[in-house]
Amino acid sequence: MKKASMRKTDDRFVVKRSAPGKGQGLYAQVPIRKGDFILEYVGKKIPTSVADTLETRYLFEIDEQWTIDGAERSNAARYINHSCDPNCEVYIEKGRIMIYAIKNIPAGAELSYDYGEEYFDEFLRPVGCGCGSSQCRAPAK
Repeated sequence: MKKASMRKTDDRFVVKRSAPGKGQGLYAQVPIRKGDFILEYVGKKIPTSVADTLETRYLFEIDEQWTIDGAERSNAARYINHSCDPNCEVYIEKGRIMIYAIKNIPAGAELSYDYGEEYFDEFLRPVGCGCGSSQCRAPAK
């Protein structure tokens, strides 16, 4: 039996295989309390006009002028998957993308946030979301 691939990001999180069709996910190694800071979504800051021409799915728009390209594997936040019933939420603070827990998250749970309507409509709705939530807006086909 092949051992599942896991990569530690820091003592609080581990990257490992997620649900089928979702690739890898970021999982809590320790309990996280509602309101706790999780991670900053980091990467190269690029003009949004340039980002709109790229094929990557790791683009996070800060505003109409700037976008973060978070494709680098060193950006642990890139492994946080979408959910229609998330346990995290994203806030833009002084041009930085900060992720916080909006629920108590037990050790072993996968971290998730809602990717927003534009991403959802472009990438998830056409193929089915697959988040597994009872509130899923487009269940997997």
